[in-house]
Amino acid sequence: MTEAVEAPTHGVILTDDAAAKVARLLENEGRDDLRLRIAVQPGGCSGLIYQLYFDERLLDGDAVRDFNGVEVVVDKMSCPYLDGATIGFADTIERQGFTIDNPNAQGTCSCGDSFH
Repeated sequence: MTEAVEAPTHGVILTDDAAAKVARLLENEGRDDLRLRIAVQPGGCSGLIYQLYFDERLLDGDAVRDFNGVEVVVDKMSCPYLDGATIGFADTIERQGFTIDNPNAQGTCSCGDSFH
């Protein structure tokens, strides 16, 4: 008899507004096999950029956490950079889109798209 191995969890927080927006986007996609993947990759003026996208895959070492039915996945290399980060969603006249408040970011570039 084999035991099911539960995926590790991560420290990213998805706000209720962001979870609702992701759920609406997933509903528009018409698929129930997608989850939100958040990753950190080299790039941008400050050295690292965030990647947010839908993914049907679960890779070895991925950390998974559920927020009101929305699965958020973080790869094992990105977990330390994102631990404690809060993903929100703004819909104001000044800004519309996902926001990332990351306590691990020591600084950002002037355009705000990358961090170090």
